[in-house]
Amino acid sequence: MELTHRQEQIIEIVKESGPITGENIAERLNLTRATLRPDLAILTMAGFLDARPRVGYFYTGKTGSELISEQVKKLKVRDQHSVPVVVNDQVSVYDAITTMFLEDVGTLFVVNQKALLVGVLSRKDLLRASMGNQELSDVPVHIIMTRIPKIKICYKDDLLVDAATKLIENQIDALPVVVDREDGQEVVGRLTKTNITKAFVDLVREE
Repeated sequence: MELTHRQEQIIEIVKESGPITGENIAERLNLTRATLRPDLAILTMAGFLDARPRVGYFYTGKTGSELISEQVKKLKVRDQHSVPVVVNDQVSVYDAITTMFLEDVGTLFVVNQKALLVGVLSRKDLLRASMGNQELSDVPVHIIMTRIPKIKICYKDDLLVDAATKLIENQIDALPVVVDREDGQEVVGRLTKTNITKAFVDLVREE
């Protein structure tokens, strides 16, 4: 977050004299309390300052990078995931390759007749299958897919940083976002490295 000159002055005053009231800060800057109010609100919401009723403002001691780190740790999967791309476990490898190309994704989630997650198909899986001598239109995807329990998943309420850790540690490009059902798990979203990168970039830009 890029601070204005006046906001930097406010922080220095609070560092030196905090806790200090808004009225006293305004007096030291020869400004009215109303003029100063937006700056104090911004600095408080950004986390540079904290305020206590009848006490005043005090400096939190946190740098911009520390504040961004704190906000990253609060991000959840539900706010960042995208629409999942799924295929039925009986479709052919050829159809799966076509779907992946048309949808421009690197991972397909495989579901059964009840629309419950049963597997995952990566580009590597499809590439490996296409390198054989078999007719791709005759091979169902359930033959080559990665199956439960080897599939890594996440939930909407998971922290984004935890989901990112799963992607890195398992060297995969996407996680299915699921909801638990009585007879399995329904896919409700797709969390990719791109989703996570965008979330971090947006957070820095907001700062």
